[in-house]
Amino acid sequence: MTTSAVLPTYARADLAFERGEGAWLVATDGRRFLDFAAGIAVCAFGHAHPYLVKALTEQAGKLWHTSNMFRIPGQELLARRLADASFADYVFFTNSGAEAVECAIKTARKYHVATGNPERWRIIGFHDAFHGRTLATIAAAGQKKLLEGFGPPVEGFDHVPFGDLDALKAAISHETAAILFEPIQGEGGINPLSDETMRAIRQLCDDNGILLILDEVQCGMGRTGKLFAHEWAGVAPDILATAKGIGGGFPLGACLASEKAAVGMNAGTHGSTYGGNPLAMAVGNAVLDLLLEPGFLDRVNAAASSLRQSLAMIVDSHPGLVEGVRGRGLMLGLKVRDGIENKRLLVAMRAAGLIGVGGGDNTVRLLPPLNITEEDVAACARLLDTACAALSAELKAEAKAAS
Repeated sequence: MTTSAVLPTYARADLAFERGEGAWLVATDGRRFLDFAAGIAVCAFGHAHPYLVKALTEQAGKLWHTSNMFRIPGQELLARRLADASFADYVFFTNSGAEAVECAIKTARKYHVATGNPERWRIIGFHDAFHGRTLATIAAAGQKKLLEGFGPPVEGFDHVPFGDLDALKAAISHETAAILFEPIQGEGGINPLSDETMRAIRQLCDDNGILLILDEVQCGMGRTGKLFAHEWAGVAPDILATAKGIGGGFPLGACLASEKAAVGMNAGTHGSTYGGNPLAMAVGNAVLDLLLEPGFLDRVNAAASSLRQSLAMIVDSHPGLVEGVRGRGLMLGLKVRDGIENKRLLVAMRAAGLIGVGGGDNTVRLLPPLNITEEDVAACARLLDTACAALSAELKAEAKAAS
């Protein structure tokens, strides 16, 4: 019999935390952990950042919720700021990344209805994608492990190998409404799409009257050193879903759209009870204050360069355990050698005092807060080296016992 009443949909580590301080977490038993998972890229400014705490507590003392039946000044402000800083003309606020992707899917389909092409409703995505856990977003990702056991998948999604332009061209039909993908697959194992491929897909969309939807739930909001990852390629989407870092730890997501793409989304077509409420908007605006501070993204890129060099040294020091580093900015993945489960490295890291997160293709994701210091990077390298050495010794002992 279980001792917890929480639905067991997660294989949780036996570890609970009492408080956080910047990039560090303190467990209920007093142990300290360097948090390079950041709640899976959510805690963009670490734990208990004074500026975010102040914004939330001040708003909590004034007004929590009114619903979207009324104007919400903080929402109008954040939408305007996001639009001014991006390709978008409109923003819809949600509570999560999955809801933001759902909004993006609906916006794309509605665009084609509003422009006289209702037959265009199918959306093409990539293998190994992850777009959330709702019924439509698991269908959009198309992975068997996500769909299994939940009945017939939501209709209207086609899939091709990641970044395969020829397959993408072949999959386009008169029913295709949009192409949806993550510029860097996160859950799929930190797989970046090349800038050249991004530009080619944009052109493909333009040539075929198809909308481009980007899922920047994990790779957006400064994670790669730009406000949004697609900016590195010099292209703009028609619709974009983002979340995680946008709330710095408060549940918040957003669907951004150009005026053209949003043409069908008028009153009554979509909604959210909590999305964009005053509490979320107070934190979202505070996050954007920090993110758009002059020079901040330059510091993200400098920290990313330093961390990547440190990880390359770990790969050189432990070639039998890890084989490479991939990703962009502070969204990096360590590829663990085949035959060694990435979970084992994650366990060794926790034992050493470092928290990462697993990913597809046997990777360990490192997604630290965006404001990490040189000391944090040095601590990560030291703890990771300890973890790799411990796991290597463990594997050696197992091999010896088996021989």
